Amino acid sequence: MFEDVPPPPGPEGAASLGGVAVSVLDHAVLDAVFRQSSVGVHVLDRELRLVRVTGAALAMRGVAEEDVLGRPAVEAYRHFGVEVKEQVLRDVLDGGTPARDVLVRGRPPQDPGRKHVYSVSLYPLYTPGPDGARRPAIGLVATVTDVTLRVLAEQRLALLYEARERIGRTLDVERTARELVEVTAPGFAGSVVVALTDAVLRGKPPELRRAGETPLLRCTAVGGSAHADGGVPLPEPGAVLLPGLFGERLPDGPELRRWDGEVRLVAPLAVRGQLLGAVAFRRPPGADPYTEDDLALVEGVTAHTATCLENALRFTREHTVMTALQSWPLRPDGETRHAVELAQRHRPGGTGAGSWFDVIALPGARVALVVGQVERPGLSAVATMGRLRTAVYSLATLDLSPHELLARLHAVTQRLAREQGHAPGHGHGDDEPAASCTVAVHDPVTGRLDLARAGTSLCVAVRPDGSLDADLVEEGPLLGDDGPPFACSSHFLPEGTTLCLASSARADGGPSQARVAQALAAPDRGTHPMADDLAALLAPERVLLVARTLRLPASDVAEWEVPGELSAVAPTRHAAEDRVREWGLGVDPLTVELIVSELVTNAVRHGAPPYALRLLRGESTLTVEVRDGAATAPHLRHAKAGDEGGRGLHICAMLADAWGVRYEEDGKTVWAEIALDGDGNGAGAGIGFGDPASA
Repeated sequence: MFEDVPPPPGPEGAASLGGVAVSVLDHAVLDAVFRQSSVGVHVLDRELRLVRVTGAALAMRGVAEEDVLGRPAVEAYRHFGVEVKEQVLRDVLDGGTPARDVLVRGRPPQDPGRKHVYSVSLYPLYTPGPDGARRPAIGLVATVTDVTLRVLAEQRLALLYEARERIGRTLDVERTARELVEVTAPGFAGSVVVALTDAVLRGKPPELRRAGETPLLRCTAVGGSAHADGGVPLPEPGAVLLPGLFGERLPDGPELRRWDGEVRLVAPLAVRGQLLGAVAFRRPPGADPYTEDDLALVEGVTAHTATCLENALRFTREHTVMTALQSWPLRPDGETRHAVELAQRHRPGGTGAGSWFDVIALPGARVALVVGQVERPGLSAVATMGRLRTAVYSLATLDLSPHELLARLHAVTQRLAREQGHAPGHGHGDDEPAASCTVAVHDPVTGRLDLARAGTSLCVAVRPDGSLDADLVEEGPLLGDDGPPFACSSHFLPEGTTLCLASSARADGGPSQARVAQALAAPDRGTHPMADDLAALLAPERVLLVARTLRLPASDVAEWEVPGELSAVAPTRHAAEDRVREWGLGVDPLTVELIVSELVTNAVRHGAPPYALRLLRGESTLTVEVRDGAATAPHLRHAKAGDEGGRGLHICAMLADAWGVRYEEDGKTVWAEIALDGDGNGAGAGIGFGDPASA
């Protein structure tokens, strides 16, 4: 091709550069490019025959010059292990846009076992015409650079990035194993087998690796096909894979292993010395073998996968614990069904929000309704919830008013904070206990409802006429935060009022008052359909109580005003005995007489007017209540042998199944409960105290 070009003019008529004619310089540059450059430069004529190529390109690819020069491009480049499309070359030659950085793959004769990637750029070759006009192209010039290492590095980085983006999106160990397969097959491997240890599959903590020992591995996820695996069938999920596919032992890191005549890349899935499983990769037949760079890539992918598996395993274990802790047993409703008609709901969400509700039977046929929620969900919140729930139940037995109960529960929460290393009142850390809690106490004898609230919650009442009261009690500070005083209020509700309590709705705002009123408005509906409607409006991890207030029948209540004289004790106890006989209860009337006598006597002697006696008939207990206007605290004494008094409460404690004191704004009530039996014999039968009238 170059023989038809006129020789360059001599130095006399040519331009010069540094004293050297430009034409001579051009030839020197071309000679340096074709003889010394490592970049492949190829020249094709108009018939697309390869007419010149750099020597370095020939040597690097193991091709002899006589095998390619003068041959058509398609034929010549087959010697380089590359297939080219003649139409692409023709388009550039006929004035098309030059092609730049086109990636072409091939297997050069010098390295037939490995696929190479070349960056090719094509430009038309022109000679200058008269007055600078461009003549038709006389050929093409192509630059060829081997970019195999660069492309492989980019692919490895892309795979590592994809692994970090796609693996570990769910907190499930089996799904994480499948994600590893989806990311690496079929691009990185023709077949992939992931196996996990039995301990991990059962949700147990992984074992520490011991030298020379490998735990049982079971196939968890596979990808690819038997054809890609050289015809060897892929294992089924659940199959035991060690020894076998992974060898007699697992390597400490990614390693090439030969199995059934094939080479596999085997890597453990381990984190901090704990073995979770293993993975085996195999290239399909005819693909490039794995290299040391692939081992480094697999190390990064498996390290990320192992971390995700550990996170999933930890979540599974914590979720199991949280579910067990939050699946609290419900209190039996037999003791409260005469006070409220109740429905309770828990909408689980799996995050462990630490929500709880409770229904606690109190003396005097009363019932306490409690809902609460620990801030900042998690396993710590669920554990704190369990401790606070136990504390609420214990404090409720002390007959505290709701706001006093919350004040003591606040002290318990602060103590939990100190135990966890937090300083109360100095802001909340991620695990510092803080909780909202609402306590409502309903008295079915009077219809009185006492409320106290810490934090925020849903707390509304709908009366039988459909009117809604959403301002039953103001919000108060969180337990463990600023502390008492907590908001409290008292209401007298008509029978059939529907009360709705739900755990904290601060994060989601909770259902609107209109939706709540709509769900609770129909007094003829049962509490369970109402609770179903409201539960659908709540966010996950919320709890709900719907209670319709009831009144104790008048036939189950007997009450007497007691004059403030000791002479009134005898007629009062005889009246109580007569009522017990009239009711036909399974209790010894003499036991009732003795308890009434001692409690009324103590009230008249040590209390203040007004005095009153009340008997409450229940299904399993008889409750004796003596009320007076003094706030003095009676206490159980142990009288000496010669003392004439001081045995009243001691006698009551022996005869009654339970007793206590309930303080109110204008006095106190001392109560005692006597269990009923079915044969008419009470707890005091046969004790032999003699005639209680003489006590």
